Amino acid sequence: MRLLFASSEIFPLVKTGGLADVAGALPAALAAEGLDVRLLMPAYRSLPGRGDCPEIARLGDPFGRGDTIIRESRLPGTDIPLWLVDNPALFDRDGSLYQDDSGRDWPDNDIRFGLLGWAAARLSQVNSPLGWVPDILHLHDWQTALAAPYLRAWGGQIPGIVFTIHNMAYQGCFAPDLVPRLGLPWSFYTMDGFEYWSQISYLKAGLVYADRLTTVSPTYAREIQSPAFGFGLDGVLANRAADLSGILNGADYSVWDPSIDPHLPCRYDAASVSEGKAANKARLQQDMGLPERPDAPLFAAVTRLSDQKGIDLLLSVMPSVIAQGAQFALLGSGERWLEDAFTAMARSCPETVAVHLGYSEEFAHRLQAAADFVLMPSRFEPCGLTQIYAMRYGTLPVVQRTGGLADTVVDATYDAMLAGTATGLVFEPPSSGALQWCIERAIGLYRNRAQMERIQSTGMRQDFGWDRAARQYIALYDGLRPGRRHGTGGEAR
Repeated sequence: MRLLFASSEIFPLVKTGGLADVAGALPAALAAEGLDVRLLMPAYRSLPGRGDCPEIARLGDPFGRGDTIIRESRLPGTDIPLWLVDNPALFDRDGSLYQDDSGRDWPDNDIRFGLLGWAAARLSQVNSPLGWVPDILHLHDWQTALAAPYLRAWGGQIPGIVFTIHNMAYQGCFAPDLVPRLGLPWSFYTMDGFEYWSQISYLKAGLVYADRLTTVSPTYAREIQSPAFGFGLDGVLANRAADLSGILNGADYSVWDPSIDPHLPCRYDAASVSEGKAANKARLQQDMGLPERPDAPLFAAVTRLSDQKGIDLLLSVMPSVIAQGAQFALLGSGERWLEDAFTAMARSCPETVAVHLGYSEEFAHRLQAAADFVLMPSRFEPCGLTQIYAMRYGTLPVVQRTGGLADTVVDATYDAMLAGTATGLVFEPPSSGALQWCIERAIGLYRNRAQMERIQSTGMRQDFGWDRAARQYIALYDGLRPGRRHGTGGEAR
């Protein structure tokens, strides 16, 4: 089976969040199951060695922004071909993938990711200039979603189209005058097409025109069909419920394993977790300017600072947490007021609070190894990978019961402790009071080393590897091969 896998970011090449982790690990798991996989992403300036990659096709100039070239590389550590959409006017620039250096969205993101979707569609046609035609086109988030309506508009023989939603909050909405500039028919700009509140929604385009929809956990698949989590598109999703699946993300244990992790000062496994975590904790405390206190429970957060992540709740309870003798270390960036508030707290409480604004892959690994608890008070969380990584590192996740957090973390209740199934601590609803109560439970657990170590041991034994998810995706793909499709999406409207 031939699969074209399109994403706006792929680890370890470029990453802003969990999408990159998925796009870097799932294709390798699918290839290991025998699929012929090709990856597609933009040739960003930050991409190492992009200029040295050979040109394999020219796609022309569909949007008047210069010629678009396809270059070929490989997904690092694999033989999987990586096709780079090279358009210097759109992708050869400073800043992040989606924003400029000041944190504002690039004003031409509509064209930038319109081109990515267009390129994915063009390379999926039977007359693809590469001479390789996929059986399945797998699209991820709004940045690639326009491939689906392009293929419907062009007609002819097309692959099965799968669209995965990683976060409903990001919808790619733009002014409707974009429709003709993208070369899409006005007949698609309707309530039954990609029109959304007098705008074009790239996310909705994927929801409407793909054959199958997936999201990244079973609970999130149910949640997004409700007004509380659907961000205005719950009706569309409920209407396509028969075509919607929740497939839990996996972890790449070749990257996230404390026994082989090159980022750690001290590696460890389940047999040496107590000694290993103590050594990593001491080193992190030194490096972040915290007193070296093995008796203090160390809470960590590796997160985007946003309302979705419940970081305002964390901010409100932190004074009472550190008053109980705990320490807190933060790695992340996001909303300026939250960055400023945590920075001010670190200045006023230098012996208990340490903040590192920004993101560092190395530091994220070190925090997982050093912390006793990882805090994830998210109001909604499609899947979350941080809690999965935490368990493998013997770090107990403290999570709000939502989305993938509900699907992966077993609360340390009395019954779960007796059964030996507890892997963390879970609270609900997403409120300051519920979070504070759960953190107090965690502090009490830290004082009971026998119980703490039992939960650590159970968590480290959990297996969220990608092979399980890969088999589920293959079953879904198989149902979309020629002559076997029975989805309700995708009609040209």
